[in-house]
Amino acid sequence: MKLSQFKFKLDTERIAQYPAPFRDECRLMVLHTKSGVIEHHDHFYDIINYFDEKDVLVFNDTKVFPARLEGNKEKTGAKIEVFLLRELNRELRLWDVLVEPARKIRIGNKLYFGEDESMVAEVIDNTTSRGRTLRFLYDGPHEEFKEALFALGEAPLPRHMVSRKAEPQDMEDFQCVFAKNEGAVTAPATGLHFSKNLMKRMEIKGIESAFVTLHCGLGNFRDIDVEDLSKHKMESEELHVNAEACRLVNTAKETGHKVCAVGTTVQRVLETAMGADKRLKEFNGWTNKFIFPPYDFGIADAMLANFYLPYSTLLMLTCAYGGYDIVMKAYKEAVRDHRYRFGCYGDAMLILKD
Repeated sequence: MKLSQFKFKLDTERIAQYPAPFRDECRLMVLHTKSGVIEHHDHFYDIINYFDEKDVLVFNDTKVFPARLEGNKEKTGAKIEVFLLRELNRELRLWDVLVEPARKIRIGNKLYFGEDESMVAEVIDNTTSRGRTLRFLYDGPHEEFKEALFALGEAPLPRHMVSRKAEPQDMEDFQCVFAKNEGAVTAPATGLHFSKNLMKRMEIKGIESAFVTLHCGLGNFRDIDVEDLSKHKMESEELHVNAEACRLVNTAKETGHKVCAVGTTVQRVLETAMGADKRLKEFNGWTNKFIFPPYDFGIADAMLANFYLPYSTLLMLTCAYGGYDIVMKAYKEAVRDHRYRFGCYGDAMLILKD
């Protein structure tokens, strides 16, 4: 497959800047891959009608932290944006970050954050053209430091999707209701559609929920600069699969019940942690798995996705699962129907292998 095959025209106003007023009330498209039938629902919560008792939905329970900070450079006072990626060393307060504009930052520079500039960091390493390692100069317990640091941050909305400035409400909106394990710098967006009420309704119906963790990084949104997709390299992301998730998923497979991957991150987890017997295995490590057509999936019987942007790796994985021609046909229909919204705050598509 070639990069150019994932091009389609999308007006920028179709990219949702805010979520639906209620999480489970966005629109839902249902795509049946065998028949090619496409259904349209005005409410996402209708998804419950497509699953039965003992079916399993697999969710990514990673928790987003407020990763975007605004600061000032010492002496000049130049405004600097720092995007926290991950903590490298808790004792030394070392963080891997991106900085903009990168050309203004050198090793040894000090950066100040907060209205009173009480949070100070020193640049100690250049890791990439934009990346740096910062050492935060903070005396006090680690949890106190993290609380103070995160109080200065804002929700890390993907700038090319959500062009407005983040607002305080975004930190709640850009977090799944089941988020538990902190470490993501962007949300597993498909999980955002599930409300506590919908999760409870699923539980009452007997639909099982399994939770895995993949700490979503910015690599999902990086531009692909090669036409031949086999030459594209994904950035590594940390993932964890526990014994309970394996039990739920494998039991469903063994008893003929559906397993639904909620989002592209869950698909990548399932395919990374799958054994040779096509059963889910416990896993603690990293993955840079890049899935694009053609690809033979081993676990998921259904997949839930958002409507993704042209050229994105997320769209490529969705096409790999549902079939390139079928998914792109559905996208054309979604583009023609001006009520469908795209992006992390957009609408959803359920792909069923029936």
